[in-house]
Amino acid sequence: MSTTTDARRLVDKLWSYCDVLRDDGVGVLEYTEQLTYLLFLKMAHERANRKLKPQRIVPEEYSWQRLLDAQGVQLEVEYTRILTGLAREPGVIGTIFRKAQNRIQDPAKLKRLVVDLIDKENWSQTGTDIKGDAYEELLSKGASDKGSGAGQYFTPRALIQAIVDVIQPTVDDTVVDPACGTGGFLLVAHEHAEQGAESMTPTQRAKLQDELVRGYELVDGTARLAAMNLLLHGMGTADGDSLIEVRDSLIADPGLRWSVVLSNPPFGKKSSLTMVGADGREVREDREIERQDFVATTSNKQLNFVQHIMTILDTNGRAAVVLPDNVLFEGGAGETIRRKLLADFDLHTMLRLRPASSTPRA
Repeated sequence: MSTTTDARRLVDKLWSYCDVLRDDGVGVLEYTEQLTYLLFLKMAHERANRKLKPQRIVPEEYSWQRLLDAQGVQLEVEYTRILTGLAREPGVIGTIFRKAQNRIQDPAKLKRLVVDLIDKENWSQTGTDIKGDAYEELLSKGASDKGSGAGQYFTPRALIQAIVDVIQPTVDDTVVDPACGTGGFLLVAHEHAEQGAESMTPTQRAKLQDELVRGYELVDGTARLAAMNLLLHGMGTADGDSLIEVRDSLIADPGLRWSVVLSNPPFGKKSSLTMVGADGREVREDREIERQDFVATTSNKQLNFVQHIMTILDTNGRAAVVLPDNVLFEGGAGETIRRKLLADFDLHTMLRLRPASSTPRA
């Protein structure tokens, strides 16, 4: 059975249960998040119980076996306890489970998802490509589902592939996406850079796994999907630092520079500031971005992302960005930024895509 066929088999198996959970108010994106948690726990369990070099990356008290042993209402209680505990763990684990909540309130349906749909597969044995491709196809399936809300985080892979083919990142580069969504640009950039990996030095292979790519994402749930997506594709380690950082890229200069920037920033005229109110809820307010390293102060989100990318790009670096038309024609701050871009950067190509009803994020 081919990798693609096996990946689709896994996706069809997992996706088949999505319709069942919709009746309980669990949307596509929420379902994919629940799979993120459960797949991670199952893979950690497989790693801890493998014959050669077993490795425990999840504390025993939060292990997959605890879910297998729980019955009835206790399963829901145990699952919620595990999510809460893992959210306090450091590194990738903490990123994946940050603010995680159990959305599957029916213990019988949760049991079926755990036992029948996930536990019966050996995800580690399928190989990184198959399980990674299966997860990626699941995200794609969610993005194509109208009304799911997942599309805003998912840039069509054909577009990403075309952009990466032009930029041609290698293992000698450092790649960043300041608005990474589910990590599509980072995945394809890594795939391109790992060509010829068999002839790379140990140092280059280590960089390919742990240092080549980095992503920033404002939304917790989306950052969780990206972190798991990268991990399933062999980037980073479950017990190491996360390659995805949850933060607003526009707030400040990160102090780092990259040789490659790839991004499809979120569309929208206004930049917003996320604050936590007295009741603990997040509140977003429109505001102008004021940074000393920006040449113009504006609340226009696209213009601010252009300025941010100009700032974080290393000398002789290269960037490819998906932007709406207003960036090309807007006056005021837009004109100031374009003059800076033309004066200080080598603007190589502007390619205008045909209009569409909506353009999703990366």
